[in-house]
Amino acid sequence: MKKTIASAALAAALFPHVSPAETPAERGAYLVRGIAGCGNCHTPFGAEGPDMGKELAGRLVEQNEMFTAVAPNITPAGRIADWSDAELARAIREGIRPDGSLIGPPMPYAMYRGLGDEDLAAIVAFLRSLPAVENEVPASTYNIPLPPAYGPPVESVSAPAKGETVEYGAYLAGPVAHCMECHTPLGPQGPLLETDLGRGGFEFHGPWGTSVASNITSHEDGLAGYSDDEMKAMITKGMRPDGNPMMPPMPYGYLAQMDETDLNAIVLYLRSLPPLPDA
Repeated sequence: MKKTIASAALAAALFPHVSPAETPAERGAYLVRGIAGCGNCHTPFGAEGPDMGKELAGRLVEQNEMFTAVAPNITPAGRIADWSDAELARAIREGIRPDGSLIGPPMPYAMYRGLGDEDLAAIVAFLRSLPAVENEVPASTYNIPLPPAYGPPVESVSAPAKGETVEYGAYLAGPVAHCMECHTPLGPQGPLLETDLGRGGFEFHGPWGTSVASNITSHEDGLAGYSDDEMKAMITKGMRPDGNPMMPPMPYGYLAQMDETDLNAIVLYLRSLPPLPDA
């Protein structure tokens, strides 16, 4: 196993302003098990939903004519055990494995490239703290060409200060929770973030059938007619105001773990999106 950066040294170097009440691994647990919803793809499903006895041990995520995507085992029993912390961080944020190969969709690299350095290091610290879970899964296969990279190397990212602000809400709904990737139409080169941000229309296929990402802009086709409390219930409970449940793959169980500040910031940000009609 390659030598990894010691947790204490990593914390001292990258978390000079973290309160002693929250360690990097604790922050990482909040992100991975909460707003980032990593288990929504990486945790196998059982008969009653996510099999938490195999948390983050990998599963088949999507199979279509373009690719068969398998989320790998990201516990210490998986392939990441032989990666350094820096290599794991690069794989998460840039989609590049230590051997130089590219990790394909649906890993949301259009968003993850904006993860702040401290949050990225926290996620790595938490993944290193997990128990090793043996679960062998096959590699993903792609019938579409993947680019050489998703962009130039990311040297450093400073996340906005935590608070009930549009700026912090944009960070949470973008790089952390990647809401904006799922709720934006897909073009030949990826999500149309510059022209159709939040417009909805992307189709998801799964055991539940087909679900279509909703318009989450401030347009009347989107969220204009909903109160803040109704928006929060849809985000964290998957329940519309009329009582009808919303469909997967929205990670309601994970989003329900958000603290009030983060949830309020996301609502503020969604209210600020320019109004666009349904795609």
